[in-house]
Amino acid sequence: MLYKLISLFQIDYSWLNVFRYITFRTIVSALTSLALFFVFGNWAINKLRTSQVKQYIREDGPPNHFSKKGTPTMGGCIILSVVMISLLLWMKIENIYIWICIFAVLAFGLIGFSDDYLKTIRKSSKGLSAKGKFSLQVVAALIISVALYLYPGFDHSLTIPFFKNIKPDLGIWYIPFAVIFIVGFSNAVNLTDGLDGLAIGPVTIAFFSYLVFSYITGNIRIASYLQVPYIADSGELTVLCGSVIGAGLGFLWYNTYPAEVFMGDVGSLPLGALLGTVAVITKQELTLVLVGGLFVFEALSVIFQVAYFKITGGQRIFRMAPIHHHFELKGWPESKVTVRFWIIAIILALLSLGTLKLR
Repeated sequence: MLYKLISLFQIDYSWLNVFRYITFRTIVSALTSLALFFVFGNWAINKLRTSQVKQYIREDGPPNHFSKKGTPTMGGCIILSVVMISLLLWMKIENIYIWICIFAVLAFGLIGFSDDYLKTIRKSSKGLSAKGKFSLQVVAALIISVALYLYPGFDHSLTIPFFKNIKPDLGIWYIPFAVIFIVGFSNAVNLTDGLDGLAIGPVTIAFFSYLVFSYITGNIRIASYLQVPYIADSGELTVLCGSVIGAGLGFLWYNTYPAEVFMGDVGSLPLGALLGTVAVITKQELTLVLVGGLFVFEALSVIFQVAYFKITGGQRIFRMAPIHHHFELKGWPESKVTVRFWIIAIILALLSLGTLKLR
């Protein structure tokens, strides 16, 4: 909105033309999110604390996690608020892809909020049922996928990293593919959010990768040079990614070990869904499997653990799933697990950016 207001004065004040550049608005968007977190972060966390919004600790979890009981949760409300404010200030309001992403944030955020509300405020439930939560996620992802499928000119083909000349057209099957993809990453990020700073660090790193992807796919010259799909108007997603990066760094300030606040499902579910949605729009869906390889590994560890447990009648592959708990029970300090997972996320992000040049 502020960008729209500034554009009215660009003719009279030439120095305001700098706001026309996506790169500048991305930087300003990130700094706005970060500044909002630093200004209102302590106040918001205290509000959560006084409202008795406290973390629910699983009885079958690692013993050292019982010390976290009473820590404020639902910090995702702060993340989403900061992202929305920054985005509405600096985005082009007529961009359809931005509004689709906003829907993803709000829809999955509402699902996560409902789950957290039942667990923390009502205290009469362990949250939404797994079936109910999954069904709501599928409906939200279906709306996003159908909207993209029906949008004029949107490419339904699948881009395969390292093989840029192979682009299978999925046609109508692109809709279920996108649904599975968005829901899958929403839950993968949610499963990763089990240690202080463990989820928000890799999420911020992943969004930095997609900041680059968004800028490239939205620039016809660079996209042509790198032989990646050019998606008209997708460059505006760079501003969105910038706002999430700023919010992620701001949240990490309070979420790093020992955490003063947890994001809860209201943060992890929409951030994962947003990451999946941006990947779908920029036609870098399969690249997200590499960028978000850490999230994929966490989700697979749960799937394999459950399947092996049922097949063998009670035996386990890992000491506990998701996999970060396995390393905890092996004796790794929580901070060591977190930082080492961050390092893996950085390596995967760098490898993903390398796919832009490899063909």
